[in-house]
Amino acid sequence: MLVYIVMRYTSGVAKEITTAEYQALAEMRYRIRKFVGEGDAVARAAGLEPQQYLLLLALRGLPEGEEATIRTLADRLALKHHSAVELIDRMEVHGYVRRSRSRDDRRRVLVSLLPRGEKLLEQVARDRISELRASGTALVDAISALLENGRSSRMEKDAANASRRGLEKKRG
Repeated sequence: MLVYIVMRYTSGVAKEITTAEYQALAEMRYRIRKFVGEGDAVARAAGLEPQQYLLLLALRGLPEGEEATIRTLADRLALKHHSAVELIDRMEVHGYVRRSRSRDDRRRVLVSLLPRGEKLLEQVARDRISELRASGTALVDAISALLENGRSSRMEKDAANASRRGLEKKRG
């Protein structure tokens, strides 16, 4: 029987993944999936499909200076361009968003949030923010456990490198 050992490589040195790292990774994934699943339920209760909520959120939450083109929204939602077009088509019919041509480049199509879409987005987002504030510390703890372990490994590596450089200076 072959036994496979999962290894992590840090600067060429294999290091076994610890039980604590597996637990933290599993906890993080559980918390994220739970948050997403609950968010889908809240979106549906508000009358939105989860993808519609995500599009509204992506649209409202775009970084400053980034235009809401179909390509940008497709990228933010990890959708193919034609899938984003279909989603935007359905949302435009419901009065959640509007498409318009860019004034600078008439070939570019921009998407904007309409009041009806903004109202539904705010309803769902308010719930999601409250949920994160109430139980987000468990997710942060899981992520912190993974990052802290990685930081410890880097600190150990840095200390070993500093020690090695010190020995080389003494010899030289």
